[in-house]
Amino acid sequence: MTDFNFRRLQPAPSPREVAEVVNGLLDGRANNTGTVTLTANQATTSVTDYRAGPQSVILLTPLTANAAAEVGAGGMYISARAKQSFTLTHANNAQTDRDFAYIVVG
Repeated sequence: MTDFNFRRLQPAPSPREVAEVVNGLLDGRANNTGTVTLTANQATTSVTDYRAGPQSVILLTPLTANAAAEVGAGGMYISARAKQSFTLTHANNAQTDRDFAYIVVG
């Protein structure tokens, strides 16, 4: 699930709005983050995120022990990138707590 609770600029923003958004960027809130839980009993998980594209770099951080174990096993990777989505390939098991935070760059 992608959380879009951040401020976006409208086509004709006021100087105050521009300052708030730019200050947010300077404070580390780049609005390019999300979270995903790997799908249980499946070998892939699709993520819909309008910020993603075919050339995007997706960086993942495990948030749970089972997510860290998934990375440590060495079989998880980003198998597809497309306009507004990407797909993770991973182990097919029943774990429901393989939670990751991610960022989309580009």
